[in-house]
Amino acid sequence: MKLARLALPLALALIASTAVAQVPMDPLDARDARRLDRMEQVMRELRAIVFQGRDSGKPVVVQPAETDYQLQEVSRRLADMEQTMTRMTGDLENANRQAELAKREADALRGENRSLSDRIANLESGALAATGTGPAADGGLAGGPAPATAGLSANEAFSQSRQAMLAGDYAVAEAGFRDYLSAYSDNAKAPEARYWLGKTLTARGAHADAAGSYIAAIRGWPATTWAPDAVLELSRSLIALKKPADACQTLAELAKRYPKASTTVQTRAAQARTQAKCSA
Repeated sequence: MKLARLALPLALALIASTAVAQVPMDPLDARDARRLDRMEQVMRELRAIVFQGRDSGKPVVVQPAETDYQLQEVSRRLADMEQTMTRMTGDLENANRQAELAKREADALRGENRSLSDRIANLESGALAATGTGPAADGGLAGGPAPATAGLSANEAFSQSRQAMLAGDYAVAEAGFRDYLSAYSDNAKAPEARYWLGKTLTARGAHADAAGSYIAAIRGWPATTWAPDAVLELSRSLIALKKPADACQTLAELAKRYPKASTTVQTRAAQARTQAKCSA
């Protein structure tokens, strides 16, 4: 009974407070509105406790409202999702930028390759125009004495011609490499054979034919030990043909394509640049 007598005034006070809280007021901002909602919630819980205690006289177990916590948890999750979306959007934009850059680089490389192919074709045309004739696409194989390579394998024919070249017998070496290229034009050593053929042609002063042979040897810019010297010899043939501009262009490609060429090749290339009066 004592508890009931105490509870009744408290309940009336709570009801009065709630009524006051519900009296129309000026519009509230969002923060004040949230505070008012929490106060009303607390009042409802206290009122329930008072009436429950009054009616039963038993201890009351209060279950705190979790609405605020749940709202905060939802807000936190939404913030996390927003950050994740922002990060994913940034990653996607970065990937698109990288793809665009890769496409531009690929287009630039294709353009450069076309330009280099055109340069080689121009150099070859210049070499052919120097004499009005010039070598065929196989590097100038027509004519010359028949070498004693009949019945030899591709490797044996190449080795025999190379030995003649190193021994200074350029006529035999020239004939041997011509025969080799006629029989084994698709062999893996065919580009090197064209290089050595160009050497024999240079030795006898056939610079136009030599230039054509060097050009045929370096198509595709092979990564071989003899390729830098072949490019250098091409520039020297062009100088001999009084085509210094083409020679300078060839020497520029030598430095670009074979930056690690031997010291001997680089020294001779510097001499060729001076001879052709190439600009720095």
